[in-house]
Amino acid sequence: MWKNLMKNVSKESVFNEPASNNQIKEIEKKFDINLPSEFISFLQETNGADVNGADFSSTKRIIEFNVDFRTDEIFKEIYMPLDCFLFIGGSGNGDYFGYSIVNGDIQREDIFLWNHENDSREWIAPSLEQLFIWWSEGEVSV
Repeated sequence: MWKNLMKNVSKESVFNEPASNNQIKEIEKKFDINLPSEFISFLQETNGADVNGADFSSTKRIIEFNVDFRTDEIFKEIYMPLDCFLFIGGSGNGDYFGYSIVNGDIQREDIFLWNHENDSREWIAPSLEQLFIWWSEGEVSV
């Protein structure tokens, strides 16, 4: 399913091997959250992908940049707190997209885009699946 959706955006999409259950659990344990079922399904099909220049990151990269965003002193000085998101990838221009964390967990499947230039946070889709559909139809750009 996910590979087909991403190929609708770009025939040149490149996919990683599926994530193991342990790799998925590592994200949940590291950030003490429950991942949305749609994102678990995505990771089980492809542990990251390059889609038209956007990077839907591997479990390893998700952990790395989310830890960096939460702990790096420069990020803390420049931006509002970023621990209210679980970023799952980058747009290729320095902006990142991910799930909102409310009351310590991901409550909804909505996808947000964080702009690194002005620190804005914008809702872009009600789910990862809808993001790929709208992106393929030209209704949203990542």
